[in-house]
Amino acid sequence: MKKNMGSLDRALRLLVAAVIIVLFFTHVISGSLAIVLLVLAAVFILTSFMSFCPLYLPLGISTLKQE
Repeated sequence: MKKNMGSLDRALRLLVAAVIIVLFFTHVISGSLAIVLLVLAAVFILTSFMSFCPLYLPLGISTLKQE
């Protein structure tokens, strides 16, 4: 897997995931919406740590700065 995510993209994903988790634990979101958003948060965290987004491949997107 070739990295295709820049540091800003990774930071924003981690921030969104953190907000979703806080909303869940403060009971702002619940039910099916909470489950879907928690799965999305998990995907955001996983892709941030791997610096790779599989969805970017078929779309030809890369937020990684080229040297």
